[in-house]
Amino acid sequence: MNDAANPTHFLLVEDDDDHVEFFRRAMKDAKLANNFSHVADGEAALAYVGREPPFEAAIEPDVIILDLHLPKLNGLEVLRALKSDPATSDIPVVVMSTSDAAPDRKQAYEAHANSYLVKPMDVEKFHEMVRDLGLYWSVWNQRARDAA
Repeated sequence: MNDAANPTHFLLVEDDDDHVEFFRRAMKDAKLANNFSHVADGEAALAYVGREPPFEAAIEPDVIILDLHLPKLNGLEVLRALKSDPATSDIPVVVMSTSDAAPDRKQAYEAHANSYLVKPMDVEKFHEMVRDLGLYWSVWNQRARDAA
């Protein structure tokens, strides 16, 4: 299990400001030893993970929360790029989308998403889902990068 000395760092790739705020509140309310960074488009996500300008000092994410419908590069393009690069292929990617379409889920899993979550329309359910997501990845999950 992860602890306060080794908090989980989430990278939230989301272009909807309301969803970013819901995510932030839910993580704060869960009172877990975690933190997150946010970028609003697919190009910024890849620059962040690659520590390219302006993200040279970025904290390496332990988990990426990825929306599918993003400007510049869509979520599937980002997911494919991350999973095809040996330097980033072991970072868990959780797709969190408003889409419940079977083709979207299928494509995400074929591109090696670690999980696919459909954003609830109800704010309280969204809050609950993010809290549980934070608990899972921060408390229960054993990270590959901690195994050395």
